[in-house]
Amino acid sequence: MGYVHNTGMKQFVPPTIMFGKTATWVVADGAVAGTLAYHADATDESADCIIPIPLPSNKGAQVGAYLKAIDIDFEILIAACDAVSAVINKVTRGADGAVAVVASQAFSYDTGHDTAAERLTLDQHRMTLTLTTPIWLDEDEYIYVVLTFDKAATTTIDVLAAVADFTLRV
Repeated sequence: MGYVHNTGMKQFVPPTIMFGKTATWVVADGAVAGTLAYHADATDESADCIIPIPLPSNKGAQVGAYLKAIDIDFEILIAACDAVSAVINKVTRGADGAVAVVASQAFSYDTGHDTAAERLTLDQHRMTLTLTTPIWLDEDEYIYVVLTFDKAATTTIDVLAAVADFTLRV
């Protein structure tokens, strides 16, 4: 039986598994021909895009996925946002009859998005969220990212994809 320790694994997360709170979100053609996007309509409001990060987990210590960073591709169209922010949440499932525990994970933005002013611009963005302390996913844990777009009245958003960067050990 073989052993795998691959430090260069990537997991594509398509817009079809993302979901939104507030605003009106739909899966639609992206602004660039041939792309698919999770699209938020033009409304002056705060709109959350929740991105599940499906990675293998394991009950063994330091086995499965060791999450290091998450890239998110998005476009701010028509007008700049008032603000854009991200949160990485690790959820530990509760036992039967118990509630889940949500813990925000510390991370840093890449140099092109490390100030609030850089994240809200009218542009195509590839934003990298690098975990301060990478994490092994235990058998009863999962990860999701919440992107919050504080949109101006005419701003539309296209979230094209996320890509998780992790080590796989099995």
